[in-house]
Amino acid sequence: MVSGTWDSAFKDVADAFEANFEAGLEVGASCSVVVDGRCVVDVWGGRTDLPEDSAPWEADTIVNLMSVAKGFVALTVHMLGERGDVDLDAPVTKYWPEFGRAGKDGILVRHLLDHRAGLEVLTEPLWPGAVYDWKAMIGALERQAPLHPAGTHAAYHTVTMSFLVGELVRRVTGKTYGQVLRELVTGPCDADYHVGLTEGDLDRCARFLKWAGYNSRGQGDDEPSELLVKAWAQFDPATDDDYNSRRFRTAEIPGVNGHGNARAVARVYGALAQGRLLGDAALNRATEMQWFETEPVLSHHYRMGLGFTLNSPDAYMGPNPRSFGHVGAGGATGLCDPDARIGFAYGMNLMHPSRDNGPRSRRILDALYGCL
Repeated sequence: MVSGTWDSAFKDVADAFEANFEAGLEVGASCSVVVDGRCVVDVWGGRTDLPEDSAPWEADTIVNLMSVAKGFVALTVHMLGERGDVDLDAPVTKYWPEFGRAGKDGILVRHLLDHRAGLEVLTEPLWPGAVYDWKAMIGALERQAPLHPAGTHAAYHTVTMSFLVGELVRRVTGKTYGQVLRELVTGPCDADYHVGLTEGDLDRCARFLKWAGYNSRGQGDDEPSELLVKAWAQFDPATDDDYNSRRFRTAEIPGVNGHGNARAVARVYGALAQGRLLGDAALNRATEMQWFETEPVLSHHYRMGLGFTLNSPDAYMGPNPRSFGHVGAGGATGLCDPDARIGFAYGMNLMHPSRDNGPRSRRILDALYGCL
């Protein structure tokens, strides 16, 4: 059932990973743990799709990890900030002048990261599939008036964060977010994680699967909030194929459609745990709590840093309250524990309908900390 390697001292982690399959909670998944720069667990198992004769999950299988991508977005911006390319306390209009229309001149770069820009949804009606038209989304955001004064109201920018931060990165660097991510983060870490898949990567991508009865715009059978319906209105349910279409996989939607595996995500967070990628001052700033409340879009109870989700009631990251990272819809989890010097990641193709990141990653994390 389970393939891969693990240090004998961390066998309980591999056992917990396998137990999720035995409990009928998985179709396919991967999990990886890096401790003090050394990979101590790298396991995978199951299948890439529901049919029993579907392809097995292999060492290089990748899958949509949903909002795990937002942690990589945060890291990219903080790296640009540490280099002096971006001032987190500057108005967004310093880099993107057209953004200031409709009363947005007071929005700071930091508000794009901590979900307090007041732009959690677009109120202008766009067509289904507009999310794949970068210029259309940017134009709509430039015309959009903020729903709240900057910095006053926490509301998860589920989809809009992708374009707000992605355009900021493009204005600063002259490159797309996917290019900058490769240059600054995934390339140096040799991490098999991508925003915007190439044709050559499509064949090794597992199918992202909704839990039976799961409403992808809500939690389980719950009715989604009006805000969440509006947040996802620019996708096209008729052609997105539950986020498995070629169009979805090859697009760049920075905070939504990152594809990779646990090994890749754990490598990046493991590098952060070692003090690589960001210096202490920049990392402390990135993980300073900005708010701690239940936000209204997903109704998640989060502690939010500057782009990174901190260890929260609805984003479980083990026993250390200083752990940070990001979770993805359905259960995927990537995190850094800076004290135990751990990079951890879990990714799967079958969503779980729990409001937090679910029982599967919790089981594995509890086993991990029991090994230390």
